[in-house]
Amino acid sequence: MKSWWIRTVDNAMSLELRDLPVPHPGPGQVAICIRAAALNRGEFIAGHGLHTSSTARPAGFEAAGEVTAVGAGVTRWKVGDRVMGRCDGAFAEHGCMAADEAFPAPQRLTWEQAAATTVVYLTVYEALMAHGRLTAGEWLLVTGISSGVGVAALQVAKALGARVIGTSGSLDKLERLKALGLDVALHTRAPDFVPAVMQATDQKGVDLVVNTVGGSVFAACIETMGFQARLAMVGYVDGQVEAGIDLGALHSKRLQLFGVSNKMRTMTHRIAAAQALERDLLPMVADGRVTPLVDQVFSLDDLPAAQQCMQGNHHLGKLVVRVD
Repeated sequence: MKSWWIRTVDNAMSLELRDLPVPHPGPGQVAICIRAAALNRGEFIAGHGLHTSSTARPAGFEAAGEVTAVGAGVTRWKVGDRVMGRCDGAFAEHGCMAADEAFPAPQRLTWEQAAATTVVYLTVYEALMAHGRLTAGEWLLVTGISSGVGVAALQVAKALGARVIGTSGSLDKLERLKALGLDVALHTRAPDFVPAVMQATDQKGVDLVVNTVGGSVFAACIETMGFQARLAMVGYVDGQVEAGIDLGALHSKRLQLFGVSNKMRTMTHRIAAAQALERDLLPMVADGRVTPLVDQVFSLDDLPAAQQCMQGNHHLGKLVVRVD
């Protein structure tokens, strides 16, 4: 079968297509015929923490497809089931998933939409619901709202009844997001959005911030936060992993700061998170309140082109590889 592998070369991520045997499921796993796999930006950023050496490893970690075999101890799934979930080596024709991290792929979703669901909505679930505790009527600020996580955060926030402010360097993307309910669109990549955010919130500040950009806007995010507001640190596409913090604001406004990452999670943590996602957020996807936004679809052979598209920030929402 075809399988893409990835490694760090000269401070960049290099892809290599290999021919491998079809994998068989181990205990607690299901094997799937992969129909589609989604790109996630962190995998394609050198030094992001997902790559510890220059040794190549199977590329991709999110897919959707049909179950072809089940491993020992698996009772929930059977051959032919439509599933979506985390899948190490997802950019391939076949793969294996941990049965406890697989979800039923709703019939209303295309394979491409199903492949783009799991990782991004798990991030958003933890940022907005599990830890962010966003409720109807509250204000959410998302920096870099045109990213996959940003778009999903907008969708879930609107489903929860919240109001959303988003920043982006693209006017075109902001206009497209207004159709999804974006309340306040701020055209900027710089940390200059504080006055506009405070004006929109009647000088009270936002209740929750999702920072997908990084350290370059962190201080501004703190400044926009209201009393007992929360901040989810999700990513740092700006490459800036350090930032100053206003301890006075943290103290006086009783702020809560937390990170959303899978880097140090054990399988026990991952299974618990998967169960919470299936219980609390995936019903929104199943009944149509939330639909993954897929911007472009590439063939499996064209994964390098999809990588270039992601690195060029040409997309809105998710990029997906279709496996025919």
